[in-house]
Amino acid sequence: MGDDVYIRFVAHLDLDTFFVSVERLKNSAFYNIPLIVGGAGDRSVVAACSYETRKFGVHSAMPMKLALRLCPQATVVRGDSDSYSYYSRIVTDIIKDTVPVMEKASIDEFYVDLTGIDRYYGCSQFMRELKDKIRVESGLPISYALASNKLVSKVATEDAKPDGNKEIAFGYEKSYLAPLSINRMPGIGEKTSILLKKMGVKTIQKLSEIPVPMMRNLLGKNGVDLSRKSNGIDTSPIIPYSEQKSISTEETFMEDTINIHFLNSEIIRMVEKLAFQLRQHKKLTGCITIKLRYSNFDTVSKQMVISYTSSDAVLIRKAKELFEKLYEKRLLVRLVGVRLSHLVEGALQINLFEDTEESVRLYQAMDAMRNRFGIEVVKRAISTLAPTDKRGKKS
Repeated sequence: MGDDVYIRFVAHLDLDTFFVSVERLKNSAFYNIPLIVGGAGDRSVVAACSYETRKFGVHSAMPMKLALRLCPQATVVRGDSDSYSYYSRIVTDIIKDTVPVMEKASIDEFYVDLTGIDRYYGCSQFMRELKDKIRVESGLPISYALASNKLVSKVATEDAKPDGNKEIAFGYEKSYLAPLSINRMPGIGEKTSILLKKMGVKTIQKLSEIPVPMMRNLLGKNGVDLSRKSNGIDTSPIIPYSEQKSISTEETFMEDTINIHFLNSEIIRMVEKLAFQLRQHKKLTGCITIKLRYSNFDTVSKQMVISYTSSDAVLIRKAKELFEKLYEKRLLVRLVGVRLSHLVEGALQINLFEDTEESVRLYQAMDAMRNRFGIEVVKRAISTLAPTDKRGKKS
């Protein structure tokens, strides 16, 4: 191989059954038994489950009632988002302080770019030592895969579990993916999977054999992307993790106000808007900030590090707490703002430890209506108290 060949070294790390592992750290009696993490009642849903329950067909997002029917001997423990956020931040700090570049893909998944380390130290040895360091300093098991790109490393991590590692050498990306089911390919959802299987495409190798023009006609731009990925090609970069990433909104009123009900309703309206944006982009926030500007143009703000969430109810509660601590009574307010930061990717779109199946469906229905008719179509009653002219006075 010539010296001019540029080879990336990318590792994907995944904390094994993260919620379950944290609960076992907290209570050693949970080791080696079927364990389900979720809500307290029969109408709640499974947030996570141990490997011991999976052989019975239990999986996350399953109704708790069905999970216990499949595995009646399972122990159910109520989820603790504070603990999971705490341990996620511990592991984040360990990785961030050890590697050159890190991307936090979710609360329990990370990508690291080790390109260049191979010349001086060796990526294999580096990753083994990082895995050991995470285990020692956090107490949590973690699996990883090392490859030349994000796609292959993520797929291979599934083969490394539990608590293991795997390496796919440069040049073997396509042959590694070839025999795997198309369901293992990131970017292939349920509808696409059904469509491809109806065409007789069940493996990634079969997918790679479909001509690119046909894939473009079949699935558009996503088809071209899947064609490239099925051949083991992925040039997507590691996106450096930064707690400064945020989304925010603010409102300047036409008239300064001391109307507490109006200010609260504005904050709730803003939080609902931002929480909807989080769920649309499958992100979670770990920090909320409230900002106030008074009539004399003095500007104050207060932030709170919170458990990772995208739940309206949780964020509204935290926002109201911050506002009560921040606001100085009898001072006229000119502007109010809300910012959500410490953003991470995450399919955990709602608080599965508190919500029932019905409330899960309610969130999904509300978001679907907002997508179709606009964000203002569904809102809490109190957030409708604010008049449209933003003067802080009741109409």
